[in-house]
Amino acid sequence: MNIRKTILALVIGSVATTGFVASASADTIWQKHHPRREEVNGRLANLNRRIHEERVEGDLTGKQALALHRDVRGIRHQERFAASLDNGHITKAEQRGLNQEENAVSGQVGR
Repeated sequence: MNIRKTILALVIGSVATTGFVASASADTIWQKHHPRREEVNGRLANLNRRIHEERVEGDLTGKQALALHRDVRGIRHQERFAASLDNGHITKAEQRGLNQEENAVSGQVGR
């Protein structure tokens, strides 16, 4: 089981590195105009991926994963609501608050 986790980590790492290099050079107009939202949403996507991995590996129960995914959806809802109040943008203060909430969920996922 331990070797499986190591192999999985290596595969995910190489895929993530390749994806990062490709995405770094392919910023969309939206990403350029909404960098705060891009950062928050990128972290939310990463949280969802980590929760799924932990569930597959058996480190989280189904109930725990469901609750964490629900928390992530709540943060995403807050991000979208804040953006709707300011022509699609979020302020630094809103980003800071969303990041704090993401940190709290991240601490529950592990690693």
